[in-house]
Amino acid sequence: MACDYKVLAEKQLQLDKRYLRMARIWAENSYCIRRQVGALIVKDKMIISDGFNGTPSGFENICEDEDGKTKAYVLHAEANAITKVAKSANASDGATLYVTTSPCIECAKLIIQSGIKKVVYCEPYRIDDGIRLLKRAGIEVLQLNIDEK
Repeated sequence: MACDYKVLAEKQLQLDKRYLRMARIWAENSYCIRRQVGALIVKDKMIISDGFNGTPSGFENICEDEDGKTKAYVLHAEANAITKVAKSANASDGATLYVTTSPCIECAKLIIQSGIKKVVYCEPYRIDDGIRLLKRAGIEVLQLNIDEK
């Protein structure tokens, strides 16, 4: 029985969009005012970790200072998802990261080191050095518009 690669690719695209929509919903957990970002790590069609941007555990849930600037210790959604999976029995090697905003350079380094092989995102971050680093590392990067059918 021959595989229809077009059908498989379309099914994967629909899965990618669903996981991104879930990441967008997960972003609503963030207390950040400037930008709410959500992330999911998926392996073998199972969500093995999740994260959203915010302050470290035990800190106040206030991400911005009195001038409206993001506090230096706020964690990005990707970093929260990666550190959460590191504390679990799961492994991110070979997984896919779904994130609502493209990763910054610091998160890109964590993604590379965690063994994630694919990153799917919705909105580009204002600086693209994270995406360029991921591509240089051979990680598949895909931007999707989840608002269109």
